[in-house]
Amino acid sequence: MFRNLRRDARAIFKAAVDAANPAAMVEKTLGSRKDLDRYERIFVVGGGKAGGTMAKAAERVLGKRITAGCVAVKDGDPAKCRHIELRASGHPVPDQRGVEAAKRVASLCEAAGAKDLVLCLLSGGASALLPAPVPPITLAEKQETTKLLLACGATIHEINAVRKHVSVIKGGRLAKVAAPARVLTLALSDVVGDQPDVIGSGPTAPDEATFATALGVLDRYGIRARVPASVREVLEQGIDESPKPGDSLFARVENVIVGSNQKSLEAAAAHANALGYRTMILASTIEGETRDVARLHAAIARQIRMTGQPLKAPACVVSGGETTVTIHGKGKGGRNQEFALAAAIDLAEVKDALVFSAGTDGTDGPTDAAGALADGKTCERAGMDAAKRALAENDSYPFFDKLGDLVITGATGTNVMDVHLVLVS
Repeated sequence: MFRNLRRDARAIFKAAVDAANPAAMVEKTLGSRKDLDRYERIFVVGGGKAGGTMAKAAERVLGKRITAGCVAVKDGDPAKCRHIELRASGHPVPDQRGVEAAKRVASLCEAAGAKDLVLCLLSGGASALLPAPVPPITLAEKQETTKLLLACGATIHEINAVRKHVSVIKGGRLAKVAAPARVLTLALSDVVGDQPDVIGSGPTAPDEATFATALGVLDRYGIRARVPASVREVLEQGIDESPKPGDSLFARVENVIVGSNQKSLEAAAAHANALGYRTMILASTIEGETRDVARLHAAIARQIRMTGQPLKAPACVVSGGETTVTIHGKGKGGRNQEFALAAAIDLAEVKDALVFSAGTDGTDGPTDAAGALADGKTCERAGMDAAKRALAENDSYPFFDKLGDLVITGATGTNVMDVHLVLVS
């Protein structure tokens, strides 16, 4: 049976994104609570790539009960709110607008009293969108540290372990600022394992990481001597550790996960089944170097084609998570585009097979693409040498742009990490 793998992959991905609709999840969660009328005032704070969508949903439920609010969003977020300030901030590298947004968020939390509720809305990207450097660290030094962490291949868990210990609001510290108010955090998970202390660097969650953890990350990637001296000194001095599990501070704090990558993968698998594919979910916890993980997915496609294992064709293998790219070149791209490019090289000449990788937020690195797709003819069309050069230079965007195989969705209003698909017809 003939199948249009490109069309099917895009449709399956759309089902995954639709399942992570943060507006529906926020409205459902808030609508089911019976305690919201007991508070004298409600302050709404937070940030993330889905911040605008989540804030609008909160307004639809709470309306004029919202006393004030401030949520940091990424540039281009189209959401409009009446009772909540939406402040565009820099991402993935923080900027001064984010510093001002973080100050506003902290001031609202500080104003809350024992009879008030602080509703915190978090999604992926909040760590960068709400920078609040610990003195004497400057914004420029925080930016430099962020760039080093993003380029060295560290995982989001490792990056956020450092961020939490150079911030005055992350790692549970925002909950401390909000005390004695009641705090309810609704989080859209963009991290493997869905740990509240990692999502957005856990501003209202007890922190599992320590100063020693953060220093271990710098040492693991050989960048302790390269980060600014002020960052190194704050981490080495280890003053004012973040609040830990068991701290009485969190007796009035509730962290709720309203959406995750796993739920999106289940929706993708269901849609693939409806299209007639034999389907399996490989994992929602995929991590590691992007090109290595991509080669594994290409190998799965070859295995299906050669042996009918682990599924007979037509087959769809779904996976998710967040891989990392160690930057060696000076090209343009993102981890999902690099995923597709690395897979294309190993997928060369495999008939009727496709690998697709895209970010559920609609963005991939500093580009307007969510990701890309590749099949057995990608390298034939572009040239194998051209593919290898692009991979060596981390230059996947122009490679796929020329082929017309970028996945461009625009901002989706959600963010639950990445979705990878292997399709064999």
